[in-house]
Amino acid sequence: MGKLSERLNRLAPSATLVMSQRSAEMKARGIDVINLSVGEPDFNTPDHIKEAAHRAIDENYSRYSPVSGYADLREAIVEKLKKENGLAYGKEEICVSNGAKQCVCNAVMALIDEGEEVVIPAPYWVSYPQMVKLAGGVPVVVRAGFEQNFKITPSQLEAAITSKTKLLILCSPSNPTGSVYNKEELQALAEVILRHEDLYVLADEIYEHINYVGHHESIAQFPGMKERTIVVNGVSKAYAMTGWRIGYMAAPEWIVKGCNKLQGQYTSGPCSLSQRTALAAYTLDQQCVETMRQAFERRRNLIVSLAKNIPGLEVNTPQGAFYLFPKCSSFYGKKTEDGKTIEGSADLALYLLEQAHVATVGGDAFGDPECFRMSYATSDENIIEAIGRIKDALGKLK
Repeated sequence: MGKLSERLNRLAPSATLVMSQRSAEMKARGIDVINLSVGEPDFNTPDHIKEAAHRAIDENYSRYSPVSGYADLREAIVEKLKKENGLAYGKEEICVSNGAKQCVCNAVMALIDEGEEVVIPAPYWVSYPQMVKLAGGVPVVVRAGFEQNFKITPSQLEAAITSKTKLLILCSPSNPTGSVYNKEELQALAEVILRHEDLYVLADEIYEHINYVGHHESIAQFPGMKERTIVVNGVSKAYAMTGWRIGYMAAPEWIVKGCNKLQGQYTSGPCSLSQRTALAAYTLDQQCVETMRQAFERRRNLIVSLAKNIPGLEVNTPQGAFYLFPKCSSFYGKKTEDGKTIEGSADLALYLLEQAHVATVGGDAFGDPECFRMSYATSDENIIEAIGRIKDALGKLK
């Protein structure tokens, strides 16, 4: 057998995709598995957006698109940022990519040199540290645990910064915790960033519209921060368009030009048809966004109330996204009925999959081994059944 590159050997597989694959394999064997492992809305893409895809086919949008995306889509994104976020960009400061995930990776690859450090608050989305490693950078993990509602403080950020620090990756609303930084908290972090020359922040705002505490706040809004911020967003979560693979970054033009150069070499422009649907998403009726947000909020309230009734779990109330990240460390050291010991969150997630037939993801993958993640982007019936199964299974641990 041949040898894979060291670059690839540095990377870990995505834990969320691994658990999702395991649950799919069990379902294929006829086992009734409820999958709470994957971060994907269970709604269908709204009809008026799908109709745009039909029109695009009829209008022969079947050729290569510009590397940075169609001009009218980038203009629509500029208008969205101005109207919803109070941020003034030109279309030359927008790059459209194959999902927000590619935008994040583009930015990391464009900015980070070998040995440079990237501050990543934990819990974090599983791919952030892996992307930094892929670029040859060093992930510097700053833990913000359950006790501080999973949000880092300005003093924690300041303490993590060295002469090698180039970037902070900040996700709000957060995957995996659902925590949301308010305006005052973001301003305090911005003040730290502005004290350090050549330090940038990648603001992952993909869950912007799945927010239960009012208006979304972007760190790019503060004086001096737009020049230091790469805003990443897209249509996947707010418009139930995960499979269409359209995301964007809004950033200083020199960063966007670098990402265009990178994207031009390894993917070229994003899918032509998907871009026409994204244009419809941003420019047509927005009621679908609020309808889905309300459904997620109802589900949030449901899963929190049920999970709080499970002895041994510590549960906070997420302010956004569609994840619950309860603290489960009280179960570590306990034994299953067949004598196996639960050593950590990965063991607990595997136990819940095998015993309760509920797919979750251990917190180790997100940088917090005391917790585990459940996605409530599923029906009320599935939530009720899944939490009931989890409660029964955890009750059997001795």
